[in-house]
Amino acid sequence: MTDHPTQFDRPPYDPRLVLAVSSILTGMGQVLNGEAHRGLMFAFTALSLAWVSYNLTTPEHSFLGRYAGGFMIHAIALMDAYKGARIRRARWDHARKQDHQRDMTDQK
Repeated sequence: MTDHPTQFDRPPYDPRLVLAVSSILTGMGQVLNGEAHRGLMFAFTALSLAWVSYNLTTPEHSFLGRYAGGFMIHAIALMDAYKGARIRRARWDHARKQDHQRDMTDQK
């Protein structure tokens, strides 16, 4: 093990947890992944496009149709958060495996 702390000392959040949180709150999956600025951008964009699509539609449209812009950004943010969490987890697992192999060769 190394003496200095690295980004791999604490395991990242489980991708399924990030997916669940992101499905409830737009942008929070990115915050859990350590990308708060990206999460805030997604949240602001979703709210803005929801407002725009609400004002461009008529009351005859469905709820989903009235807020279509916001739901589109929410879906994109959901996929982005999950993919980011999976990549972070894979990198962390790989780094831990490398550390373990290095420790095993040092002990010999």
